Amino acid sequence: AGMFLRLLSDVRWRAAKPKWRGMTCSQRSTSSTSESHPVALPAQAQVVICGGGIMGTSVAYHLSKMGWKDIILLEQGRLAAGTTRFCAGIVSTARHVSLELKMADYSNKLYEQLEQETGINTEYMKTGSISLAQTQDRLISLKRIASSLKVMGIPCEIITPKQAAQLHPLINIHDLVGAMYVPEDALVSSANVTLALATAASRNGVQIHERTSVSHVSIQKGRVTGVETDRGPIQCQYFVNCAGQWAYELGHSGEETVNIPLHACEHFYLLTHPLKEPLASNLPTVVDLDGRIYIRNWQGGILSGGFEKNPKPLFTEGRNQLEIQNLQEDWDHFEPLLSALLRRMPDLEALQIMQLVNCPESFTPDMRCIMGESPTVRGYFVLAGMNSAGLSYGGGAGKYLAEWMVNGYPSENVWPLDLKRFGSLQSSRTFLRHRVMEVMPLMCDLKVPRWDFQTGRQLRTSPLYDRLDAQGARWMEKHGFERVKYFVPPGKDLLDLDQSKTFYKPDWFDIVGSEVKCCKEAVCVIDMSSFTKFEISSTGNQALESLQYLFSNDLDVPVGHVVHTGMLNEKGGYENDCSIARLSKRSFFMISPTDQQVHCWAWLKNRLPNDNSLTMEDVTWKYTALNLIGPRAVDVLSELSYAPMTAEHFPSLFCKEMSVGYANGIRVMSITHTGEPGFVLYIPIEYALHVYNEVMNMGQKYGIRNAGYYALRSLRIEKFFAFWGQDLDAFTTPMECGREFQVKLEKGMQFVGQEALLEQKQNGVYKRFTMFILEDHDTDTDLWPWWGEPIFRNGRYVGKTTSSAYSYTLERHVCLGFVQHFDEKTGEELVVTTDFINQGEYEIDIAGQRFQAKAKLYPFSSLFTQRRRKDEVELSSYQRE
Repeated sequence: AGMFLRLLSDVRWRAAKPKWRGMTCSQRSTSSTSESHPVALPAQAQVVICGGGIMGTSVAYHLSKMGWKDIILLEQGRLAAGTTRFCAGIVSTARHVSLELKMADYSNKLYEQLEQETGINTEYMKTGSISLAQTQDRLISLKRIASSLKVMGIPCEIITPKQAAQLHPLINIHDLVGAMYVPEDALVSSANVTLALATAASRNGVQIHERTSVSHVSIQKGRVTGVETDRGPIQCQYFVNCAGQWAYELGHSGEETVNIPLHACEHFYLLTHPLKEPLASNLPTVVDLDGRIYIRNWQGGILSGGFEKNPKPLFTEGRNQLEIQNLQEDWDHFEPLLSALLRRMPDLEALQIMQLVNCPESFTPDMRCIMGESPTVRGYFVLAGMNSAGLSYGGGAGKYLAEWMVNGYPSENVWPLDLKRFGSLQSSRTFLRHRVMEVMPLMCDLKVPRWDFQTGRQLRTSPLYDRLDAQGARWMEKHGFERVKYFVPPGKDLLDLDQSKTFYKPDWFDIVGSEVKCCKEAVCVIDMSSFTKFEISSTGNQALESLQYLFSNDLDVPVGHVVHTGMLNEKGGYENDCSIARLSKRSFFMISPTDQQVHCWAWLKNRLPNDNSLTMEDVTWKYTALNLIGPRAVDVLSELSYAPMTAEHFPSLFCKEMSVGYANGIRVMSITHTGEPGFVLYIPIEYALHVYNEVMNMGQKYGIRNAGYYALRSLRIEKFFAFWGQDLDAFTTPMECGREFQVKLEKGMQFVGQEALLEQKQNGVYKRFTMFILEDHDTDTDLWPWWGEPIFRNGRYVGKTTSSAYSYTLERHVCLGFVQHFDEKTGEELVVTTDFINQGEYEIDIAGQRFQAKAKLYPFSSLFTQRRRKDEVELSSYQRE
């Protein structure tokens, strides 16, 4: 049977090939028309793409559509002969991340019309898909996805188990609580889609050469200059690494390493002979996430695979196969998935199995694909690491990357997928091997708010890690750095807290509440060492002049002042949001979010003048940062430093080197990133433990305690503070989020993004950052908002939330998000005015349930807050009576 399948796929391959051969031969664009007399490779091209699977051909197709013609696509074996060939052929839009959802939706629409465009039969069939829920939590998860699908115009409904059985007669529904039906999901032949994309690209002038492998990427002065192949060199300006599971090794083969953190695992699915009554070809695909399996029809029988709990990583040592031959069958390993299949469809018991297919799939450290330009090599682009969703993402991902190359940026905010979200620390083979063994099972696990990876931890830690851990710290990880979520007080049941994974009120609610209270009334310490820290200095005025052009706020401030500023792109969008302290006339200290370390460095490096008199140093590891938040922070610091710290002596947004305890050279800044009073201490790491101990000892009489990032999040959200990477991104401008005061528009100085901001100032903005306070929401019994919830104004969809937290001050949930204004008839975007925001009735949709919300463009004043709380306390005590 195994031989039969292999032959069958080869037969299908050859049947599809002649059209391709015939067409490309006439255009002289394929090298392998005759294996014995290959056509010589061109000596140069604008773009060389390595990899002829779905990703490489999609990039070639979209680049050629956008007018770039001088492109060579190289494939080491035959087109679509890698992972693409063994793909299960399911196109699914049911995704948690809205960017991935958009990519899958675009892919689905693209594949639907490819046959008409190219004449190649892609076997596209709209079957729909049914995602099953065996638990209430799983159903909530599906409802959250359904909310996103609906507002994007993708048909979708939550259905009962009985309705699921009507859509697919083989499903056993006895253990189901509900399901989600997406009628426009589809099946398609991945190999034929690849051929169709290649055919269309070839007609547009792209040259495709099979059986040609890239051995080396040539780099000079930080730019791609060409590639070495086994058939000679090609000079090029752009190189695109679409080498799938070999992308990691290829990234390491250039003169300068390009880290592409992915690792292959074995992925299994079985194929059966047709049923006695062959299954209808339009039967929906079934996804049983609680059973860890997917089931689709295949030539009258079924194809079923899944994501087991104990995956088998592959090729950790870097073994290479040209075309993936079918790996070993492993029935013992597949047995749990087979059992799940027979539980879900007991009628298949007597069905003859044709073959168990085993093929490598590459996975990434955070389950999201990798795209974008290398931070270290200009012109080196990557698209790989699809976490077994390559077919669903192929069209959309290829489009975004092509836009990125042609225009300098894609049409959507792709930061969640950007290669620069990783540093070199994520590319250790040991780390990747361990992480993908966790990631593959997570494909099916329930995604509840704020879950953390367990593998590859304790990689980057503050010098205070052990000290904080001993005091009950609970940790999360950002960019490989351990950060405290909250501290479990002595005597609390720790096991409960670690297992408190829920869509409802979490077990840490009261713990974080008491940390917030302490920040408001006394003083708390939060270790914020993970923030990215750069020092930029020059011998003359070069540092100031360069930074004035690259940042939107005026940095020509007196020495010792701290400036909050955006690092904008040409469209006025935030590439970074940071605080910069002027240490001296010629040196600056820049604090950025943790995950900016690679992105910000690359952005500045590519734009700062190449001048020996200007230096930029990453000093993230040199300083431990302690954030002292609260009204008594002043007392603690003044006692430790014997220096007055009150507002007259140490105004807001000020920076000064001081001694704290015995330690000298501590950079103290009057800023807390929360809107609360306090200071951040940047401490050279050898003094970190001493200063921390001194602060804790001195602070005891003021009621000091440790706090974590959950308290910080609650404080900053109730103060309407936007954070980069959550609320702000490359597509949001200072004008859209009420930060015009942080922009030097009136100063007559040129800076990046200035023109776009002037235009917005004159014509108005098309979205507005808004704060929502949930009104009829019961914190104890209702589902909590998270982020990504649809916002409705007068019953119409106007945007999504970007972050949310419970405000312990307002005793309400607060959501932040952007509101847009669409014309009711034409759907055209209109300017969002203050009146438009203030005059609407708002609702936030949490998993299909809508809650009334009050919209505000400014945070609550503290006076109003206190009065409101008093009123509500009286009201609640009255209700209790």
